[in-house]
Amino acid sequence: MSLVIALTLNRKHFSLALDTELPGAQFSAIYGHSGAGKTTLLRWIAGLEHAPGSLSFNGQHWQAPGLFVPTQDRQIAYVFQDARLFPHLTVRGNLEYAYHRRFNEHGPSIAEVVRWFELEPLLAGATDNLSGGERQRVALARALLSSPQLILMDEPLGSLDPQGKARIMQHLEQLHRLSATPVIYVSHDIEEVSRLADHLLILEAGRVSAQGPLIELSSRHNLRLNHEEQAAAIIEARIERHDSHYQLTELQIDGSLPLFISRSDGKCGALVRVRIPARDVSLSLSPAADSSILNILPATVDAIEESSDARALIRLQVAGQFLLARLTRKSIDRLQLTTGKPVYAQIKSVALLSAAQ
Repeated sequence: MSLVIALTLNRKHFSLALDTELPGAQFSAIYGHSGAGKTTLLRWIAGLEHAPGSLSFNGQHWQAPGLFVPTQDRQIAYVFQDARLFPHLTVRGNLEYAYHRRFNEHGPSIAEVVRWFELEPLLAGATDNLSGGERQRVALARALLSSPQLILMDEPLGSLDPQGKARIMQHLEQLHRLSATPVIYVSHDIEEVSRLADHLLILEAGRVSAQGPLIELSSRHNLRLNHEEQAAAIIEARIERHDSHYQLTELQIDGSLPLFISRSDGKCGALVRVRIPARDVSLSLSPAADSSILNILPATVDAIEESSDARALIRLQVAGQFLLARLTRKSIDRLQLTTGKPVYAQIKSVALLSAAQ
């Protein structure tokens, strides 16, 4: 996917000014806090919002001076936060409506998406009787059945309870495997984005503050995103083995460093992403032999944030990948931390995200 954007939008209390490109990632996320301009940008890409600028997708010009391609001719599917199913049709009717109006013949069949999204028990029912999570599963299935060249998702989990959100997340993670259609996903939840995205574009006050591969941005110590309480680095590892006695799964970083997580169902040898919160990483100058912390990794201090606050962010290199640690400046001075110094990262929590993309 290549989406080239040049947009200028000025309103009384809000503006957008972007000149950027989303590269060939299958799953790109637009992240930012409320009011950053995420939904307005997505609606403009869809042709639902009018503003001066130019827009092209894979060489197709959708907007330019004197040119505007209508929404229906852009061959996109848009998944809204509130699902927007047709209330006068059953679940099957909603799926058939999209399938019979699909943009091309290369997309999945109704039977396939019913299986993928576990919709069989719902097919004959009315959409008014569905839970929020069920409605979004139908909306996602309907989007795929239209066989679009691009799927836009606007906070599709925003109105769901934790249980519904968890189930939809599992289905979204499978999209990489089930469909080659690129996705642009809008969210203000960085944990959500971390599980799904290959590429991340961060919006602040209508401007691009940073953009790049998710894993790279997650470990940049000078990025505002990584100074938030939920900041976490993402690293890749391979599943080495499962321990049924202790209900743990052992991962290997770079084929040599073990990292333990709660038991997963992943296949041995599979490449996975794990998320390690900066607040859950502490440092020592020697490996602790009498600690309850299971994951203690040799690391090298790669960068130390200049800060006058009580705490500062440290970037650590671990076997060619990077972690973040948030320490007090007093601890940094007491350990005499400097760039290049060898340390041991003591990791209190590790969350398995998904199969690496």
